[in-house]
Amino acid sequence: MTAAHPSAPGPGAAPAARGTRRRRPPRAWLGALPLLVFAALCFGLPAGALLYGALTRTDPASGATEITGEHLRRSLQGPYLTSLTGSVELSALTAALATVCGVLIAQAVVTSRRGALRGAVLTASGVLANFGGIPLAFAFVATLGISGVVTELGHLDTLGWNLYSFTGLTVIYLYFLIPLMVLVVVPALDGLRPQWREAARNTGATTWQFWRHVGLPVLAPSLLGGFVLLFGSAFAAHATAAALVGGSVPLVTLKIADALSGNVLVGQENVALALSLDMIVIAGLVMAVYLPLQRRSSRWLH
Repeated sequence: MTAAHPSAPGPGAAPAARGTRRRRPPRAWLGALPLLVFAALCFGLPAGALLYGALTRTDPASGATEITGEHLRRSLQGPYLTSLTGSVELSALTAALATVCGVLIAQAVVTSRRGALRGAVLTASGVLANFGGIPLAFAFVATLGISGVVTELGHLDTLGWNLYSFTGLTVIYLYFLIPLMVLVVVPALDGLRPQWREAARNTGATTWQFWRHVGLPVLAPSLLGGFVLLFGSAFAAHATAAALVGGSVPLVTLKIADALSGNVLVGQENVALALSLDMIVIAGLVMAVYLPLQRRSSRWLH
């Protein structure tokens, strides 16, 4: 009698294998279906209506609608282009300053041996990062406005200080962007392993050499990602600037509000939609930079 080879499949192996092949993996995407429906209703429909309004024109006499690029062309000319570049300049400046200040504050918090200090700074940052709009504008008017408390005590008006200007908006935006950067960069600084610093110290490297060759290269994706996030937050801000400067500082969000309400010119609703489309394109470019940086930093810090 010949013994069966131990690796030979039994009589029921083939049906079992066929049954295994027929078995399909569960459709996990069904769990995300409510989120997809929500995104389609709350983001897809408004984006589609915005795109339709920005690329079409309706003849008031005949009611005929035609596709045109006139609104997009006008949104990139004259005062509309000035407002778009003004928003980009303000957002880039405030994001850069907030990135530097936020990193310095976060580093002081992470290296501090007092847990109470860390908790207080992070709690305050969480509150201040979400404090904006008209209440923030009123708070700055009461403190740094023309008759503000700090303005009168420090005689800032004699130094040329003007809250209702590009510089004033920069100071106000830093008020909530710096705390936001602290919240973003603290986990990244916590991810720097102590073994890296000890290895650098054992090889004779100075603190500056450690940060130059190890710390900053590892943190660079997180820092750039934080800068992009701050840029997007400042670029989309509206209520604070609208309550404080009105139309004295050219910003794209204020120009869109004026065009939709007809405060300056009547019948500019489609140009406002084209400006909104320009903002979406810029925000998309910002997110296209932010997401790869976030994935790259997570490989090092987690």
